[in-house]
Amino acid sequence: MNFFTLLAILLGFSFCSLLIDNGPVVVQALHKIYPELQSLENDNDTIEIKQPHRTGFHFQPHRHWMNDPNGPMYFKGIYHLFYQYNPEGAVWGNIVWAHSISRDLINWKSLKPALSPSKPFDINGCWSGSATVLPGFKPVILYTGIDSQNRQVQNYAIPANLFDPHLTEWVKPDNNPIVDPGTEVNSSAFRDPSTAWLSFNGHWNTIIGSRSEQTGMAYLYRSKDFLNWTKVEQPLHSVPNTGMWECPDFYPVSHFGRFGVDTSVTGNWVKHVLKVSLEMTGYEYYTVGKYYPMTDKYVPDNTSADGWSGLRYDYGNFYASKSFYDPMKKRRVLWGWANESDSVQDDVSKGWAGIQAIPRTVWLDPNGKQLLQWPVMELNRLRRKRVMMIHQKLVKGQNVEIKGITAAQADVEVIFSLSSLDNAEAFDPSWVDAQAVCSQLGSTAQGGVGPFGLLTLASENLEEFTPVFFRIFKGETNETNHVVLMCSGARSSSLKDGLYKPTFAGFVDIDLSSKKLPLRSLIDHSVIESFGGGGKTCITSRVYPTKAVFENAHLHVFNNGTESITVEYLSAWSMRSAWVN
Repeated sequence: MNFFTLLAILLGFSFCSLLIDNGPVVVQALHKIYPELQSLENDNDTIEIKQPHRTGFHFQPHRHWMNDPNGPMYFKGIYHLFYQYNPEGAVWGNIVWAHSISRDLINWKSLKPALSPSKPFDINGCWSGSATVLPGFKPVILYTGIDSQNRQVQNYAIPANLFDPHLTEWVKPDNNPIVDPGTEVNSSAFRDPSTAWLSFNGHWNTIIGSRSEQTGMAYLYRSKDFLNWTKVEQPLHSVPNTGMWECPDFYPVSHFGRFGVDTSVTGNWVKHVLKVSLEMTGYEYYTVGKYYPMTDKYVPDNTSADGWSGLRYDYGNFYASKSFYDPMKKRRVLWGWANESDSVQDDVSKGWAGIQAIPRTVWLDPNGKQLLQWPVMELNRLRRKRVMMIHQKLVKGQNVEIKGITAAQADVEVIFSLSSLDNAEAFDPSWVDAQAVCSQLGSTAQGGVGPFGLLTLASENLEEFTPVFFRIFKGETNETNHVVLMCSGARSSSLKDGLYKPTFAGFVDIDLSSKKLPLRSLIDHSVIESFGGGGKTCITSRVYPTKAVFENAHLHVFNNGTESITVEYLSAWSMRSAWVN
């Protein structure tokens, strides 16, 4: 991803072709650049966990700015995470490929940066990319460099010592770049090479995000030796009116079970997923479909929109995601950047900006129409004190506090049982935008079945709270067909002014014949990651409470619908902090 996208993500809206130079603040395309802040150190030598909004178990560097995860991989018993990082300040700038390692995806040790601008082919930037492990356990990084002519070119880097499992040193050979945009491709919109896959004919393939005018596309490149690459005549896939595609990801998922498969696997027993990050919106979307290696084409299934309104990994603060295959545990793991929603000055003051969402296992829903996501199992090792609630009835207007845990740093799993769906409100077929519906019908607006859910990071007297909740409607076709809306609202999350406080939302494609609706929320000081319907719909919210911090944070279950709701089962755990050094 490039800096052009970040303004839309950080501010929650997008502008095109904007150029302002008025004093020290420059806005280029979609990102606000702060030259005077890019190398500004915080007054403190260290950033302590006791900052009220610093997370306890999410990955974040000790200090400074972080954005895209790059090239996560598993190599010789160690997980590697590379990420875009400013080593000199808490705003975007001076970007390098930072590098951290872990044996469990939760506790991390930082190493020195793997890549920094240093040669003509990347002297103006080492931007996003991926890692591929070649046969013989030989890792290679593909990344976008900004060359001396300010063109986006594709480069590679290799470990200096394959016997070092930490892969501490990386070498950028002088035969870079290995993919040049030439005259056929827009050199200012050509970035983020994907993890490569090996075809049946022995060719390696990678896709690179781009656009032609406002048609977003993933160019496909092919190589026999991973050094000499040729552009395939047609893109792997393209969609009009979607703008620049960033951070494309392309991988197979099995028709059956939760296990993942290697990126090079093809055949009738897998489907393929194409994910792109849209510069124009600051959101991602994905499709599930069929890959035809003989013709180098990907065709999405006709089960979801192929564009802005398509399926998302996450309907909140989640961008520039990257997945990798974990051969040790036979799973596909997804990383995503959860950007800040406070002000630039807040970030400079606290000395850091950006976290990574909890890594998630992803697999194909048995319905074949979408993915399911769930936090990696290793996260459960951080669970400590546990409290439970069983068969707690919630009538209209009731909320019950969950006491006995550290509500500012918690893991909550709950199953709601619905007494009746008869009084569900009618669904308006014009409500195609879930976020707009949730913004209009918040957690306090009485409905038939719902709103009901959790009040997270709540202050004692509920001056602050972040609700994560469901609302159920009768569908258009018949009274047994229901529409489930999931929301995470930041409007009441903080008394502080100057924050971006959106309501995020997504529809949940779930069968309610059992009248059961599960929810899991990970609460970590300034982030709430929620997984609705067993991981069908996920929402990440960044919030900045002023009262609901540390031991003053509270957690409730609530119901504001006319139909009673029962908390059939709830487990909530205090979470130990992870080790990130």
